[in-house]
Amino acid sequence: MTSLYLSLGTNLGDKPANLHRAVALLEERLQTPRTALSSFLETAPWGYESPHSFLNACIRFDLDLPATRPEARRILALCKDIENEMGRIQRAPGEGYKDRIIDIDILLFGTLRMRTKTLTIPHPLMREREFVTVPLKEIYCR
Repeated sequence: MTSLYLSLGTNLGDKPANLHRAVALLEERLQTPRTALSSFLETAPWGYESPHSFLNACIRFDLDLPATRPEARRILALCKDIENEMGRIQRAPGEGYKDRIIDIDILLFGTLRMRTKTLTIPHPLMREREFVTVPLKEIYCR
């Protein structure tokens, strides 16, 4: 089994419903139930100003597949598909952070380490973001 840890965030619309929908879609597309889901944490926007607070969570899946670069790219594509399906407008290269209906980031995928233009694992900023570290600590190795 390979553990996959994802970070979820939303600051538009019905935020609890957005997180629950993202979790359900992830379970459906990964074809496995989650192993753990953190509490939802309300936080201020990070890296930009907005009147809309975020609701954040972390989720873990234990997958019966190897933590390889091709699998990581497949999971990233699956996450981006869910974001698009839920109505997220992707930012253009070089554009700063902005409000979003859902954000799904890969934090950890087994012991895989990779760095490409589109994906870095472990997530390079996860230790700097309380909205990631707090919920991740809640579910890590639970």
